[in-house]
Amino acid sequence: MYNDRTDKNLEDKLNVVVENILSDYTNDRDIDRYDGFVQPDKDVIVRMIEQLRNIVFPGFFKNKSYKVYTVRNNITMQLEDVLYNLIRQITIVLRYVEGCECLEGATAEECAEKIAFDYLATIPKIREYIETDVQAAFDGDPAAFNKDEIIYSYPGLYAIMVYRLAHELFTLGVPLIPRIMTEYAHSVTGVDIHPGATIGKYFFIDHGTGIVIGETTIIGDNVKVYQGVTLGALSTRGGQSLKNVKRHPTIEDNVTIYSGASILGGETVIGHDVVIGGNAFITTSIKAGARVSIKNQELSVNYGKKKTVELSEIEQDESWFYVI
Repeated sequence: MYNDRTDKNLEDKLNVVVENILSDYTNDRDIDRYDGFVQPDKDVIVRMIEQLRNIVFPGFFKNKSYKVYTVRNNITMQLEDVLYNLIRQITIVLRYVEGCECLEGATAEECAEKIAFDYLATIPKIREYIETDVQAAFDGDPAAFNKDEIIYSYPGLYAIMVYRLAHELFTLGVPLIPRIMTEYAHSVTGVDIHPGATIGKYFFIDHGTGIVIGETTIIGDNVKVYQGVTLGALSTRGGQSLKNVKRHPTIEDNVTIYSGASILGGETVIGHDVVIGGNAFITTSIKAGARVSIKNQELSVNYGKKKTVELSEIEQDESWFYVI
């Protein structure tokens, strides 16, 4: 049991720790900045994602705190929440934009309000694209029981949805918030899509885990990507000097990229109707219609002495390279 003397001793020790930390805050480093919590609120942004998902899929997800009886009332109430929070969050992050044209002759809040309404106007377009993504998942996955299962449970579709919601904000020039959105999706799905990437219709991510799609990636229509795929840069050693430079590949229409493949470089173009086999490492362009694969690796099993195992019939089939 603590007594007054012990409590005083603990308080004194704690005060020393507090003073040491406060002193450490005075070193004028980036991490020392203290703006009175005038920063974007990640929890609010995540909540907006869920409310926007409710709006994208009105018959699948709903906010249980709302007791409403019509679609109009439900959508109106959720949009009011989204609009209020979006304006506040955009107002905060606009200070990161140097020379923001929107701010010329307008307050940050007025500018944020315009951006927020412009963004909400894109929801029908976002829904149009997501409908094609659901269809692509159903068409491309024989394990899918129905489209409801895809909407409720597929991490790949969730990551694509959040990307599409974030991409429109990114396109409108909103800093920080789109990246917070896609990194949240990354944390819960294992799929890392930069909001700056350009992705066409009927995009299907199967399994999802470990996928990376970089900022300047361009993806056409009807592209299918499996787990562990990287669409990345050849090198980022140039750091900030590479900002606004196309560093990531272009994937044309009707391309399938199987698990573990890496396609790197801003000048790398994968032509339409190409199939990229599992674990391929590509840094040069591939012409349309090609099939790219890694040839058989010798399998050996050691039972005291090395013995080469003959390839089975299935392993000799070229489809074996397209690991799912």
